[in-house]
Amino acid sequence: MKNLNIVIIALFITLLSGCSDDLNSVNYDEINPNNFPQSEADINAIVASAYYPLRGSYADGIHSTSENGLMFMLDATTEILQGPYGAQQVQTLHSYTSASTAITQFYDKFYNKIGSMTLSIDRIEKSSVNDLIKKQAIAEIKCARGLLSYELYDMYGPIVVAPLATLQNPLVEEPLPRLSNADMVSFIETDLLAAATDLKLPSETNYGRFSQGMARMVLIRLYLHEKRWADVEAQADAIIGMNYYGLDADYVALWGTKAPVDSKEIIWAIPADAAGTVENQWQLMALPGNYPIRGGYGTIQSSWSFYDSFESTDIRRKGLIAEYVGTDGVTYNRANPSSYLQLGPIPLKINEDAARTTALTTVDIIMYRYADVLLSKAEALVNKTGTPTQEAIDLVNIVRRRAKISEINLADYNTLASFNEMILLERSHEYWCENGQYRSDLIRHGKFTEHALDLNGAASQSEPYKALFPFSLARVSEGKGKFIQNDKYN
Repeated sequence: MKNLNIVIIALFITLLSGCSDDLNSVNYDEINPNNFPQSEADINAIVASAYYPLRGSYADGIHSTSENGLMFMLDATTEILQGPYGAQQVQTLHSYTSASTAITQFYDKFYNKIGSMTLSIDRIEKSSVNDLIKKQAIAEIKCARGLLSYELYDMYGPIVVAPLATLQNPLVEEPLPRLSNADMVSFIETDLLAAATDLKLPSETNYGRFSQGMARMVLIRLYLHEKRWADVEAQADAIIGMNYYGLDADYVALWGTKAPVDSKEIIWAIPADAAGTVENQWQLMALPGNYPIRGGYGTIQSSWSFYDSFESTDIRRKGLIAEYVGTDGVTYNRANPSSYLQLGPIPLKINEDAARTTALTTVDIIMYRYADVLLSKAEALVNKTGTPTQEAIDLVNIVRRRAKISEINLADYNTLASFNEMILLERSHEYWCENGQYRSDLIRHGKFTEHALDLNGAASQSEPYKALFPFSLARVSEGKGKFIQNDKYN
């Protein structure tokens, strides 16, 4: 049984907030701080509400494994995923505009959750609950706020972050500008550094909850984004120094039907359940309708160029299904793709979960793993000095050995350019269809537009400014001249 599944707590909050006329609705943005929170149970409820938008849910979870989730839409801008139609095709061709609600929705739905978390922290700070309970609760909310803020910043650039005084006076209309880049980074960094100090060690943290390791992992993502190589190295060393994490021997099993609750590789995963409290819809999204056992909608494919970039023995390629016999008895593959494999193989990665009785699966949504720490440190070591080192090569080889592929030699990657080309490819092979971070990796290395043009040729509408997504026209209009749209989207 999954330990303290935080999403079950969140479901309980949802049930309390309006499923019956006999229950009073609770809006955590409109409660009276004079009488809430008063107990540890109240604090736990507030903490659960911070996790709630971070779960996988088609309607209102930013980590949904559908087109309403980050992984799907971010990887679809790269060679990892390709969309044959719809919003996913817009992502593939980089044809999104300020009218593309499928991509502007992430800001529109979730930016106000940051303000909700700010109010929650203030309420907890002012409560009379035990200080140790308050400290842990605030640390979890700051980690949640730092993670969500980073994800939106990575997509759109600096965003609006309302100060507490503004949030406490919601009836006063006050259009706010986006933060500067420096202030945005400082806001995220401050939250995550505080969380890294006050959260529990990973050995003391229940599966599905944030730990010190998670806060430091998101700091690594932030520092990579900003190319602060020494800070990446420092956070990686702090995680390694916990002497807790390690690579699982069985890469494929991490995405099995048995939750990896005891895995030392998992830094943070979102537990899924068949009831739909957290929805993992990936089989439904990726598998075509004629797939044996149980099909899906076939909304997304990978690319043959991505498939061909793996070594043939690489176990990480097993989830890319390049051939199958359909329910019609026909064998589909690259030579006979029909509409099911015309762009590339099926990007399943997770277990087929053949025994599932619904469209959903209980395979958990893995977000961050220790392998990321090792490859991030390797990249930081080399880019900090501009010179590849044996230490960096050794870190990459730890990951490659687990993948059952050949080890690399420093002599073959002894320039900054060759090393960065290798590490970028290695990251794509290791993390495909996890949290969508490969888009950010491409941008960091100046390859985002280049890869899109290589993949789609004349059909691609990619340009350098497409590295940031647009905001909706509604948000710009509400800003009354203070909220400035990203360049070239007006």
